[in-house]
Amino acid sequence: MDEISKFIEKIKDAFMFREGSDFDSVLTPPIVTTGSIIWGIILRSLVIIATTTFLVMVLNRRELWWFSVFAFWLIVAYPAYRQYTKYNKRIDSFLDETLCGKCRHFDPQSQLCNIYDQHVSIGFVPCEGNNWEPSENITN
Repeated sequence: MDEISKFIEKIKDAFMFREGSDFDSVLTPPIVTTGSIIWGIILRSLVIIATTTFLVMVLNRRELWWFSVFAFWLIVAYPAYRQYTKYNKRIDSFLDETLCGKCRHFDPQSQLCNIYDQHVSIGFVPCEGNNWEPSENITN
């Protein structure tokens, strides 16, 4: 039952346009990652396509096809853009503030350590610094 409640929470996150905050750098796993943003785009697009198909085909309201264009912008594209820009700002500060941010094994797109395949946070370093290697852009 616990897996079902986690799945329901992820769906609620996708529909509620959660943008994340600096608190995501402390959480393991973080709420907002690139994958969660893409998941929200796909889920909300599916709802718009289903709604538009229902309006056009079932209710025979063919003049409402333009609804999907405006809805896609307001419900999918703009919120995803805002989420992604806020995520990038948070990751930029994460890269500057943490040891993992300067490691070559850190993947900023998913906030993940590639060696241990675990999410990294300010309070959680998967290798405890033992496998740390400097990244190419450490001086930036």
